[in-house]
Amino acid sequence: MQYRRLGRSGLQVSELSLGSWVTYHNQVDTKSATEMLAAAFDAGVNFFDNAEVYAQGESEVVMGQAFKALKWNRLDYIVSTKFFWGLSRESNTTANRKDTLNRKYLMQAIDGSLQRMQLDFIDLIYCHRPDPHTPIEETVRAMSDIISQGKALYWGTSEWSAADIRAAWEIAERHHLHKPVMEQPQYHLFHRQRVEQEYARLYDETGLGLTTWSPLASGLLTGKYRDGIPEGSRGALESMAWMREQLQDPQRNAAVGQLDAIAKELGCTLAQLAIAWINRNPRVSTVILGASKLAQLQDNLGALAVTPKLTPEIVKRIDEITRPLAK
Repeated sequence: MQYRRLGRSGLQVSELSLGSWVTYHNQVDTKSATEMLAAAFDAGVNFFDNAEVYAQGESEVVMGQAFKALKWNRLDYIVSTKFFWGLSRESNTTANRKDTLNRKYLMQAIDGSLQRMQLDFIDLIYCHRPDPHTPIEETVRAMSDIISQGKALYWGTSEWSAADIRAAWEIAERHHLHKPVMEQPQYHLFHRQRVEQEYARLYDETGLGLTTWSPLASGLLTGKYRDGIPEGSRGALESMAWMREQLQDPQRNAAVGQLDAIAKELGCTLAQLAIAWINRNPRVSTVILGASKLAQLQDNLGALAVTPKLTPEIVKRIDEITRPLAK
């Protein structure tokens, strides 16, 4: 495992990390989470990603219980969470509880996450989506104040446009506030434009770091959906029904079949090939993995050995197969 600076900060994050979206509470209980966190940590993973909205707060609870059971030194691991969607979405008084980045919501959301995760502070906090109804300056000041209060150490964004990230960074620069350090975008072989083109100037100009999510396109790049939706898979979950059409996309699944031949040449799995392809990008600080079973996690971690095998010729072949289908 190699460690990379998170953008221009001094924080070192493992090149592969472990996330909890979809899995924790829904597919993974505290016992399984503890087992997988321990296995990841033993392999050198030091960053574990979460969000307030995952399983309506229960994902944070599961991860917090696992951390408590593992009794790691707090200096040895990095944990994140994200704010925007909120938890109380069905209440009659949701105006400041959902889909917002206003000051009132953010200052209370951090306290809720700290309580659920049983932590004194959270290393990384993200604005989970942009909020067009709240002035960016208000959001920047609130996130900066959370850090000044010692409740978090660094802040960033997730799925923000380059223009909004730059605006936030410039506001912080102008007012001597804590600047956004990282962005968490979706990035995989079929989803590239934002990371490779839209953000291109931000890396050098603002020092933006990336903690990318969905390296396997929610499982599409493992090949498991080439013959439909298998029972027990992420795509079979009722909460993920909205994703089934893209998981069964015939053109992309045909491309996955072609990638399988390359994976076999390299002596690796499709998942390892897809993760290694992202890992080779020097702009990516860490690739966030997701797994519902220990065996999946162990297979994904095998991507570390595949990354050096991705020669320019191999990368060219992968691009010829996937780039026409990427957005």
